[in-house]
Amino acid sequence: MKGFLDDANYSVGLLDEGTNLGNVIDNYVYEHTLTGKNAFFVGDLGKIVKKHSQWQNIVAQIKPFYTVKCNSTPAVLEILAALGTGFACSSKVSIFHYFVTEMQHFRTHFNLVRKIARRGAWVAQVLLHIATEDNIGGEEGNMKFGTTLKNCRHLLECAKELDVQIIGVKFHVSSACKESQVYVHALSDARCVFDMAGEFGFTMNMLDIGGGFTGTEFQLEEVNHVISPLLDVYFPEGSGIKIISEPGSYYVSSAFTLAVNIIAKKVVENDKFSSGVEKTGSDEPAFMYYMNDGVYGSFASKLSEDLNTIPEVHKKYKEDEPLFTSSLWGPSCDELDQIVESCLLPELNVGDWLIFDNMGADSLHEPSAFNDFQRPAIYYMMSFSDWYEMQDAGITSDTMMKNFFFVPSCIQLSQEDGFSSEA
Repeated sequence: MKGFLDDANYSVGLLDEGTNLGNVIDNYVYEHTLTGKNAFFVGDLGKIVKKHSQWQNIVAQIKPFYTVKCNSTPAVLEILAALGTGFACSSKVSIFHYFVTEMQHFRTHFNLVRKIARRGAWVAQVLLHIATEDNIGGEEGNMKFGTTLKNCRHLLECAKELDVQIIGVKFHVSSACKESQVYVHALSDARCVFDMAGEFGFTMNMLDIGGGFTGTEFQLEEVNHVISPLLDVYFPEGSGIKIISEPGSYYVSSAFTLAVNIIAKKVVENDKFSSGVEKTGSDEPAFMYYMNDGVYGSFASKLSEDLNTIPEVHKKYKEDEPLFTSSLWGPSCDELDQIVESCLLPELNVGDWLIFDNMGADSLHEPSAFNDFQRPAIYYMMSFSDWYEMQDAGITSDTMMKNFFFVPSCIQLSQEDGFSSEA
């Protein structure tokens, strides 16, 4: 857990109308080029505020409990706490991250088991996790978590015998699932479990519809279009049943941008690339670029899922500049450390920078001990328009407000400004 206590000393730059995210990235690319070319993140906390407003406008009837393990940086946790979200802590590490922020609004939801001390005794309160029919193709990740409806009666019997208090039902629909109708079956099954639990004397008061929200307004509206009438029928307002969800990447993915530096390049034959993009010509070279961050650092999620962002070249180049088939690799020289298998890029040089957006989920964690990689610095910012929107949302956390400072346009931010947080 090294480094997270230091992260609590973060600062957030308030940008006026003459300064934007691109200016902040340009500034720190310049500074890091002079001071060591280390990778770094820029976090736009205003995007988190916008995501929360979007959630409130579309699915206000569902209480969000942010998945802490998705991005546990104190700035994220504090702003979400101030916005009024709950928190889903699935491990001791997640709970630790939560405590070190010293938040005034302490709300926690354990997504599997909540242990509550009552009269000196620990009483286990659990949500029964049921499986969903989210068929997403023949991928290895298409594993079903939770029990089937057929097995629920047996589990309820066992819980009754063991004096385990089941207080609700949980299910999860993967973000890779494109069929929102999966929620129809899941909510129907959940209602059956509630009725079944009543037969055993359990008082059920919570339904957790999980995560899997991609962050797009369209997907959220599509899901709400399906579940809203079903919730009115199966779990109507006034029934005493609390409806919650566990959005993670929904809140943070688009809020963080990663800048990495090219530390080595290798020219290879074009036919070495078997897939990904159209070949640019058999007589043209292809390039392998090695970056100073990889799967043993900020791209760790690449080991288990596809990268959902396209690299952008930071330097300016002509529109008619030739593009070459390229692959991007981390610094470890490990064959698993491939970030992008094949893409089209202009020819780059050692020292050039690449920008990856949508890097806020599952990337800002403690780095692997492999080759002693360091976690990149994090620079937080927010536009004044987002600041005012946050005030309109009723943010009152003095603990968080003290971390904001004004950044006028055309000013050069420096490391001494404290506009960073790093391990």
